[in-house]
Amino acid sequence: MGQQLIVFFVIAIALILFVDGRIRYDFVALASLLTLVILGVIEPGNAFFGFSHSAVITVASVLVISSALIKTGAIDYLVILLNRGTKHVSVKIMSLMIITAVISAFMNNVGALALIMPIAISIAKDSKMPASNFLMPIAFASLLGGMMTEIGTPPNLIISIYRTEAGMEPFAFFDFAPVGIVMVIIGIAYMTLIGWRLIPHRLSDKNEQLFDIDEYLSEVLVSDTCKMLGKTLRDFYALYKLEINVIGIIRNGRKIIAPLANEQLVVDDILILKALPTELTELIEKTGMMLKGSKISEMGLDEEISAKDLALVEVVLRGDSPLIGRNAIEIQLRNRFNVNVVAVSRKGTSSIRRLKSFRFRPGDILLIQVPESMLQDTYSKLRCLPLAERGVAINSDKSKKNRYMALGVFASAIALTTFGVLPVQIAFSSAALLMVLLDIINAREFYDAIEWPTIIMLGSLLPMGAALQSSGGSDTIANFLMHVSTLLSPTYTIVVLMILTMVLTNLINNSASAVLMAPIALSLSVFMGVSPDPLLMSVCVASSSAFLTPIGHQSNMLVMGPGGYKFTDYWKVGLPISLSVIIVGTPLILFVWPF
Repeated sequence: MGQQLIVFFVIAIALILFVDGRIRYDFVALASLLTLVILGVIEPGNAFFGFSHSAVITVASVLVISSALIKTGAIDYLVILLNRGTKHVSVKIMSLMIITAVISAFMNNVGALALIMPIAISIAKDSKMPASNFLMPIAFASLLGGMMTEIGTPPNLIISIYRTEAGMEPFAFFDFAPVGIVMVIIGIAYMTLIGWRLIPHRLSDKNEQLFDIDEYLSEVLVSDTCKMLGKTLRDFYALYKLEINVIGIIRNGRKIIAPLANEQLVVDDILILKALPTELTELIEKTGMMLKGSKISEMGLDEEISAKDLALVEVVLRGDSPLIGRNAIEIQLRNRFNVNVVAVSRKGTSSIRRLKSFRFRPGDILLIQVPESMLQDTYSKLRCLPLAERGVAINSDKSKKNRYMALGVFASAIALTTFGVLPVQIAFSSAALLMVLLDIINAREFYDAIEWPTIIMLGSLLPMGAALQSSGGSDTIANFLMHVSTLLSPTYTIVVLMILTMVLTNLINNSASAVLMAPIALSLSVFMGVSPDPLLMSVCVASSSAFLTPIGHQSNMLVMGPGGYKFTDYWKVGLPISLSVIIVGTPLILFVWPF
């Protein structure tokens, strides 16, 4: 009983820290694991068995394969048709969601979103509609699509392996499809007909701002050739018809906050201003001002690289970006990555601060200046997603060869798994290795593709799930649920289990919720004397139903900034989907996987 209480206490603290978010989730998981080892609940020799778990190996392999498919442009042809056809917004949303769901079923959820998000933004721009109409639907589609296959999302892999603890074979590759496909159809139908209409339209007065984000916080330098030299801030509009909000001036190391309209500009003034990207570009072109730090020499690049070789692109930071929690100086963006941060946008940003001291958070939108030839490499190293369509070389013989090889290797892995020739972890780790051996990706790209925080978290949580079982904790919770279910029919046990799992997955992480709930589902099946399949499958489906908060899944967080969403927007739009998953999913699971 003592060990059981320790496990409950450590898991409770971990859940609180997961929700709080100030300590990164992988460190919370690792600290919780080590605490259980130190307190004697887990044997030191078993502390790190989770890192050799087949689910962890498969997740890492899928990430590598996803990266290879994105790099070669193998999936790009699937999304070309999305820019054609009807102008009706519902049909466009449906098309985007279908493609996202299909891609997400066979690769990493965030990888699928990375492919579709620039397309969605482009469609929004062409349609003269806010991007918010499209981004939340595709984020939800990436979650729904993952329900359809064993590799679609980490919880499916985790639950599949837990099935072996009940003395059964792991779930097959497409065992998830009957339930997953119906959930995808219901989710897409709801978002297409009703859901997108519930998303607030936060357009600017001029209807020009397609992304509902704050204006960029930028820095520009008044050079000795600047046309604004000696003129006042009031002249921005009078002379050049520019509405620029100058919120501060750095002059000789002194900060002038909220400068007056008649403030004259002098050489080497640094203006801290808020402006949209289009206005910022106009400012540079019309006045001759310079983006702070945009000189080739200041970025540490070869002097032969001209200004036209530098690309100005918008990106959104992923939760596993090395920039998170750090500023541009600490991470040495210019020296290490040849990247110049021109501007930053974050909802609610109002304080005046230098960009070099701006600490980045997941979902921040950056306007960066980087050599054109290094764009794809920069996206990979900084773990960020571009907000414009990526250029993929589709005409060279090598690119075509790599594209076909990548698709062939991927399809072969799926076939070998589907027909039971090889276990999923062997088939997909072999496919990941072949991507390197066939020179589709190089060794550095192989390791860069793996989301190490996710691997650390999974490897740490799996022994904790085992400790929950061995200490009797899962039996205690299952016994409680069993008593609750005696007041209701067995069907409602599935409902209660799904609700508990949904609450967890919306507050912490879908992998964590699957690891914690799977042992409980197994214990509950023993107490009830029924097959574990419907209980495990209900945990699977509920773990992928993080539709109520932006923190429940990376996909939700990544579209929050570009879509201009508020925290409350998610549950308003996502609650009907969550209820549908329970109302339709429960009888469907019991039909496909009876007690």
